[in-house]
Formats: sequence, structure tokens, C-alpha cells
Amino acid sequence: MIEFDVAQQRLAQAGQVPTQIETCDLSQALGRILAQDIHALLDMPPADNSAMDGYALRLADIADGKVLPIQQRCYAGDIPETLQENMAIRIFTGSMLPPGADTVVIQENCQEDEQGVRILEMPVAGVNIRRRGEDMRIGEVLITTGTKLTAAHIAQLAAQGHAQLQVYPRLTVGILTTGDELTPAGQPLKTGQIYNSNAPMLRAQLQALGVETVHAVHAKDTLEAIQDALKALLQRCDLVLTVGGVSVGEKDFVKPAIEGIGGQLDLWKVRMKPGKPLALAYIDNKPLVCLPGNPVSSYAVFSLMVSPLIRRLQGRHQVLPAIRYGILQGERHFEGDREEFIRVQVDSDEQGRLLARPFNNQGSGVISSLPWAQALARIPADSHVSPGDVVRLYEYSQWQA
Repeated sequence: MIEFDVAQQRLAQAGQVPTQIETCDLSQALGRILAQDIHALLDMPPADNSAMDGYALRLADIADGKVLPIQQRCYAGDIPETLQENMAIRIFTGSMLPPGADTVVIQENCQEDEQGVRILEMPVAGVNIRRRGEDMRIGEVLITTGTKLTAAHIAQLAAQGHAQLQVYPRLTVGILTTGDELTPAGQPLKTGQIYNSNAPMLRAQLQALGVETVHAVHAKDTLEAIQDALKALLQRCDLVLTVGGVSVGEKDFVKPAIEGIGGQLDLWKVRMKPGKPLALAYIDNKPLVCLPGNPVSSYAVFSLMVSPLIRRLQGRHQVLPAIRYGILQGERHFEGDREEFIRVQVDSDEQGRLLARPFNNQGSGVISSLPWAQALARIPADSHVSPGDVVRLYEYSQWQA
């Protein structure tokens, strides 16, 4: 068996970074992978402006009980006059700072009548002013190539006036499930059958990663049917995932099917639990990953092994997300000869430390543990881990995004 870290790195480097680029409207850019560095085209803010509703004035003109006549009322979008001595300009959030003004006093600290405005509380020089370019400056790099665009990025791009972007093409992924005992959800179950949960689960995991073009097929447990399905998916997809049939049972035909159509296995079997029956192959230089048929195992292997490959094929600059550390809770002790990834919920204590609480039943067939858990906690092979020990956390919010 191959060690987990070695296998993970092999899969993370299994695909080619995309070379094709396409143009995308900003309105369709959410979740796309940027194929260019974005530079600031404008200073933001474009001019010194007011951060609050209030009055623009010279600090030197303020004295106890002194009334400053209102020279102008200046709204956002108006061009202010040059501030005269011993005068004030009524100003609003976003209004340009009048030339000659050095301070904005918030309206709560002022009293205005027909004679002018009286300052009730002495301000600090320069307060409540947003300076030109303090947010973004012309020419600086704002977003780098390989970034998956979020709503926050969209706001930044829109503020800079970017209507179109250069992005990498969307990934096309095929899912092949096998097993004569499986039937689609919504269909009546016959004796001995179970519903196919792997296909919709993997489709959802792919969509969470920004993959929308997914082709899912189910093949009967015959060598010919699996080979035909693989050929069809490989013609349409950048990556193919198979589920089940990759072990050594009498009806596990996926491995011989791959080899029968010219596939080359790069790795087979990983020293991890759940997920030992994992394989990586290449057919016509396209990667093909074989996942275990158990939904819990498939879910974990996809998160830890397939998601880095997906990110690389998408062109992202961060392929392996960050790992955090937490303190194991509960009463159970863990040990084994494989890296074990247990399902845990993550909380924080009063000191801000992360606490990892395991699901009671860590069996690989316990599907109810998947929506319960927030992360996988790594138990090193050939070690004894007890409550209170520090473990590495692979959080779904990072590894499935």
C-alpha cells in the first residue's frame, strides 16, 4: 500500500494546469477560476471623501461657542467649493472633501441653526476622512491568477469597472457507478437492492468545488459494460471518477476494464482508513480516479484526494487547503496500522482552541455521520491517540470548496 501523503501528492499533481482561456461576463463570474492577474484601474476612493454625515471644516477655526456659517451643502456626487476661513460645509457620507478642509465632525457632535453650526465636542485633526487610494491604488495587484472568485471578489471587480474577465474553462467530469444492486432514487426497490447514493453525492461535491459540467452514468457489473461506459465518458470529460468495483472481488471489473482499454495504473491501494481501495490511472493522458464503493469511504477519499486534483485541473493556485489542529475529545482511544480519518464536529473552548468531537460510530457504512461531521481528524498510522491529544483537522469548509 502507498502512504497517504505520497498518494495525495501524486493525485494533486496528476492533472495538467489548463492552458485555454475564455472570456466571462462579470455577472457570470461567481465560482470561476481567474486566468489573469487583476490590477487596480482606479484609486479607491477616487478622492478624499467623508466617512460620515457631518461638517467639513478647518480644525483651527473651531473655538468654544463659536458658530461657523454654512457655506454649502454638499451631497455625494456633488463637487464641493473651496472651504473659506471660519466657515463649514455640510457634508454627507461619500461626499468629496472640500479643498481647504482638514477635518469632518460627525453631526451628532454638532448643533446647527439658522446662524450656522456650533461644534459641541472638539474633534481630532483628520478624523472621519477616507483618503484617496487608501483602499486600492492604481496599478496594484488585487486578485491573482488561479483564484476562485467569490461574491467579495465580484464586489472588488465591479468597483474597479471590470465588466469582463479572462477565466479558465469549466471542468468536465464524468462519474461512473457500478453495482447491479444499485437503483436510482425515486425508483421502487427490489429485494436485495439499495439506492445509489454515490452518484448524487459526488455530483454535489463537484458542484461545491465549482464543477458544473458533470456526466453521470451507471454500468452493469460486466467487463464489457464498464469498458463501454469508460470509453464514452473519456470522450466527453477531462476527468473520470469511478465508484466501486476496484477491489479484488469476483465482480470487481473496473481495474481490468481500465487495463483492457489501454489504461495505466499509477497507484492502487492507499494506507488509509476509510478508503484503501483507491486507484489512479491514465487513459490517453486523461486522469481517472477509482473510488471505493462505500459512500462514507468515497466521500472521504473525494475530499482528501480528489479535490486537490480538481483544483489543479481548474487552474487554481492553492491546490491543498490549509490544515488546522484540534484537541481530541470524548473517551475513545484510536490506533491502527493505517492513517485513519475519523468524522468529527469542531467547536472552540474559552481559550479559542479547536475541539474535535468524534461521531460515536466510525463504521464506514454509517452514512448518517456525513451530515453530522464538519471535518476529518487524522489519526497517524502505527500510533496510539487518546482524548486530549492534538490531531490534524481536514475541515470540509476548506477541502470541499
